[in-house]
Amino acid sequence: MSERYDVVVFGGGPAGSPAAIQAARLGARTLLVEKNGALGGTTTVAGVALPGLFHAWGRQIIAGVGWEMVSRTAALTGQELPDFTRWDLPHYKLQVPVQPAVLAAVIDETIMDSGADLLLHTMVGAAEQTDSGWRLTLCGKEGLHTVEAAMVVDATGDADVVALAGLPRRANRARQPGTIMVRLGGYDPDALDYDLLDAEYEQAVAGGRLLPGDLQRFTAPMRKFLRSRGENSIHVPGVGAGTSAEKTSAEIAGRRTFLRVYRFLRGLPGLDGLTVERWATETGVRETYTIEGLERITVADYTGGRLWPDALSYSFYPVDVHSSDGDGIDIRPLAHGVVPTVPRSAMIPQHSHGLMVAGRSVAGDQEANSAYRVQASCMAMGQAAGATTALAAHLGVAPVDVPLQKIRAALRAHGAIVPDVAGEDETALSTQPEPGSSKERP
Repeated sequence: MSERYDVVVFGGGPAGSPAAIQAARLGARTLLVEKNGALGGTTTVAGVALPGLFHAWGRQIIAGVGWEMVSRTAALTGQELPDFTRWDLPHYKLQVPVQPAVLAAVIDETIMDSGADLLLHTMVGAAEQTDSGWRLTLCGKEGLHTVEAAMVVDATGDADVVALAGLPRRANRARQPGTIMVRLGGYDPDALDYDLLDAEYEQAVAGGRLLPGDLQRFTAPMRKFLRSRGENSIHVPGVGAGTSAEKTSAEIAGRRTFLRVYRFLRGLPGLDGLTVERWATETGVRETYTIEGLERITVADYTGGRLWPDALSYSFYPVDVHSSDGDGIDIRPLAHGVVPTVPRSAMIPQHSHGLMVAGRSVAGDQEANSAYRVQASCMAMGQAAGATTALAAHLGVAPVDVPLQKIRAALRAHGAIVPDVAGEDETALSTQPEPGSSKERP
């Protein structure tokens, strides 16, 4: 393993793994550093095994490295892909279910085949900008050691490297809640008396055995919760992930919330055989910090489908703000035909050199961030960051100074779908018929 790299990527989740793979495939000496024992982040360790969205209005707008691994996983497990031409369906029906264990192994294989070095169970302890790039302290089981890099990609989800380098981060006053992912079994959803169960729920909240936000809704939540077998339904308000202390609190809060819900359910008619079919070892955290970027994506930029001059990837997902107290979700689908883009300038921290951010910490307001933070968008951002930093290391320039046409050409050569500022991609994307028109899909 080298002590000097062209590109070091921190975080092996949906953004970081594609970043490292893309940088290595472009010939950069690359190291991927991940704190957990498996790659995949939110998709694998936090159990949100529904990557999306890769398509908009019936057309694929995100491909490349992330799609390659997701589609390979689906093929290996025999998972049938959604009918992506059915853009009229709710967004969650167009996500791609994957088996987390298989996806984690596929990411391992793809990383190793790319030629990148990999360190699991390792975190960043210090990050110092130098005249030649970066001096990075890694925290491994064996202790501390230092590597140097020309370029760094911070894909930690919390902008950890940004903070350690002394660069600013933003946090919203009211953060969205986390979610503890479980899947329940041992009962027949069609045999339950939901009127009775809703009455029991109201009594449990009134008596303090449940908190109002535990099942996301104040009124009659039991049918939705039990028919979905509890998946993606247990909110954990007030959690953060910016420090190890915050992460500890988040994990304890997540499991405490789950246990409160489990104890409540086990005492109800029809649920005496309740089992837990699977659970995530980490409480999923929706937001922590965003960077102070050269540009900042606003909700108007996102919902208006702004085509940034330096756009490197698309994003497509509804605005999806979960209430900070955990009791509901504000979902705002995009207007027909709108396909937002993510600019390079929102991925570069102010006052930095040789540093890019990919994933949910990219600069944006809370509403825009609630949409572009999802897995497919992060995969596209990660691949863009990997290509940009690899080219920057090769050319000996800052990421902001790499010619955009070189980045876009490299991304397209590796399967990515890249916004075309001249309008070619936008014209193609706008050819889908309006809802209700004579050309609409039957």
